[in-house]
Amino acid sequence: MADVGGNAVSSRFLALLGTDFDGQPAPDVEDVIHQALDNPRHRERVPGLTALLADSSASPRERFLACVALTTWAEPAGYAAVRKAAEHPAHAPWYDLLIDRNFSVDATFAHLCLAVGDSDVLCQMKGTWEQRVEAFRSLVRIADTEYFDEKLGDHLDDRTVLGILPELRDTVARGVAALSAHQRPRFDLATQLVDLAAAVAAVDGSTSVSLALAVLSQEASSRALVHAVSIVRRSATEEARRFAEYLRTVGDDRVRSFVDQVLI
Repeated sequence: MADVGGNAVSSRFLALLGTDFDGQPAPDVEDVIHQALDNPRHRERVPGLTALLADSSASPRERFLACVALTTWAEPAGYAAVRKAAEHPAHAPWYDLLIDRNFSVDATFAHLCLAVGDSDVLCQMKGTWEQRVEAFRSLVRIADTEYFDEKLGDHLDDRTVLGILPELRDTVARGVAALSAHQRPRFDLATQLVDLAAAVAAVDGSTSVSLALAVLSQEASSRALVHAVSIVRRSATEEARRFAEYLRTVGDDRVRSFVDQVLI
């Protein structure tokens, strides 16, 4: 995880995420979060992290990392916090805590998306799968305005896609309308929308191609076209084969090379 800034760390935070499960100091919070995936002792820290997440007097950094931990651990409090943050993104207590280096926009939702994705095993053990789906649904709904650093489409598993397909369609439609009206956010919206379309490919190849074509009709950059090749890789439908030919026709040599590699 990128540096989230701030040097002052509370003793409460150090006990919860600055200490490994053997009681030793842990300089890397991400290591502690992911060690918990195989360590049931993480459950002992859930009440403390839940309290930290809800504490408006705590630092945005500590609340954000508490949210990431709880979400990665498939806890209801984490999923609920993700949904709440997505309701009014710019009002999330940690908004702009992480800034993407390429586009200079908030990157916290990209990390929350990664946390939701990483919870796939624990959510089935804890019976919180549906809450995971709802967290993803809330993130997809803002993917036409918030930046996800190529993480959202890649972490949407087929089972989740089936449950949130209407939201995927609606978000791509809003994004296409924004591109058409030249109301682009300060990141590569077209490629992000293509990634959402690609997430549908294994579930519904025809819809995936249709969504991608709608995006590319407004902005067919080389980057967006390269990302669209994943639709050809993931779908064996006739529509996907025709889409491959479309990509070869409108793309540059780099795009054609990627298509040819998939079709071999």
